[in-house]
Amino acid sequence: MRSPRTMPLAIAVAGLVVAVAGCGNAPGGSLAQATAGSNVSASPGARPAVLWPAPPDPMARTVEAGLKPGPKEFLQANHVHAHLDVFVDGKPITVPAGIGIKIDDPHVRRFDEPDGVAYGGIDLCNVPCISPLHTHDATGIIHTESSDPKPNTLGEFFIEWGVELSDTCVGEHCAPTPIAVYTNGERYEGDPGAIELTDRKEIAIVIGTPPPQIPKTADFSKA
Repeated sequence: MRSPRTMPLAIAVAGLVVAVAGCGNAPGGSLAQATAGSNVSASPGARPAVLWPAPPDPMARTVEAGLKPGPKEFLQANHVHAHLDVFVDGKPITVPAGIGIKIDDPHVRRFDEPDGVAYGGIDLCNVPCISPLHTHDATGIIHTESSDPKPNTLGEFFIEWGVELSDTCVGEHCAPTPIAVYTNGERYEGDPGAIELTDRKEIAIVIGTPPPQIPKTADFSKA
């Protein structure tokens, strides 16, 4: 799918997975129940709930993440897509549209789509209105569109989202609730914030009761 910047009626997409299950002091299921095997990250027919909405101060959070907001997208040096799925007790949670985008800027266009809203179509804002790291829509696709070739990280994205991310917490979900991280279906043991958002990467963060399968990849055909 082409970006709204280049094709107004389409939604841009990218590929990284976070799976989150369990909450607070609720008992979590065995992580052994989660096994890599699914080829597509999305849960067919599921309508994700909104647990963590996009924050109202995207440009300030871009700066907090150590990134530089700009008046448009830069596609030349570093244009990659990653996909993020979030699950709570095996159920999908929305990765909101407009993270890293000043959606109330008059130069940012809004597109109403069957599955929700998308933001983009930016020619040039009068002031900085978009982070090099952002979401156009709520498909879970995370875009890096930057003049800097250095990869962005999952930690930077979660700062922009305003959600805590560490090896012991995702948002309000913290140990002793189990937390597990997967990249492309394989268990990841390091700091989740350090995961680089390279092209076509799928990342799953599983908290508590896992989904039936850990996705290995996402559909990037329309990215």
